[in-house]
Amino acid sequence: MPQAILLQDVENVGERGTVVDVSKGYLRNYLIPRKLAQPATKSSVAAAERRQQTLDRAAAVATQQAEESAELLNKTVLTIAHQAGEDGRLFGSVTSQDIVDAIKEARGLEIDRRKVHLDEPIRTVGTRMVTVEVGDGVLANVKTMVVEQ
Repeated sequence: MPQAILLQDVENVGERGTVVDVSKGYLRNYLIPRKLAQPATKSSVAAAERRQQTLDRAAAVATQQAEESAELLNKTVLTIAHQAGEDGRLFGSVTSQDIVDAIKEARGLEIDRRKVHLDEPIRTVGTRMVTVEVGDGVLANVKTMVVEQ
């Protein structure tokens, strides 16, 4: 059986970058035309290993940066001023986009609004702990104070 290096994840075969044994027809008729794999030679295996090492290093750097950002955000207290009535209810609400804008203003970090975990928008004055996903599986709890404007 010939060996192939997978260029992408293939269901029931393997993950990207792995060397797998596949039938000659499957490799020639399915994997290669769809650019899912390439035949495994000594040089292509070495190149695939180098690519995988580069990707692993980049992922490690990204995780390290996400952890540093999470530490910074854990120490951050956001103050968001919003118009409110006599009873402390806001005219409107504080949404995840407002929290992202406050984080950018306070710390200069670019975070996607979909990574801010709010069950529902904040509609009253007060202090809340908001969970923000900084990277893959790296979470930070940001203390958010909503005050009357």
